[in-house]
Amino acid sequence: MSDSLAIAQSFAVTQASATQQVLQTEFLRQQAQADQSVVALLQQSLEQTQAALPAGQGQAVDITA
Repeated sequence: MSDSLAIAQSFAVTQASATQQVLQTEFLRQQAQADQSVVALLQQSLEQTQAALPAGQGQAVDITA
């Protein structure tokens, strides 16, 4: 195998690896964004549920007191 072919193959492998890392990073970024959206929806649901409860209900209770 000639040196130029070996260099070309090495470059192609390096580029493929870099592309894969970029795609994985983007996937993780999008997954984190989706997770943040779920947390926001859960927080909103909690707030709406607490607002609908009678006064004093839906609060944290210290069971050690």
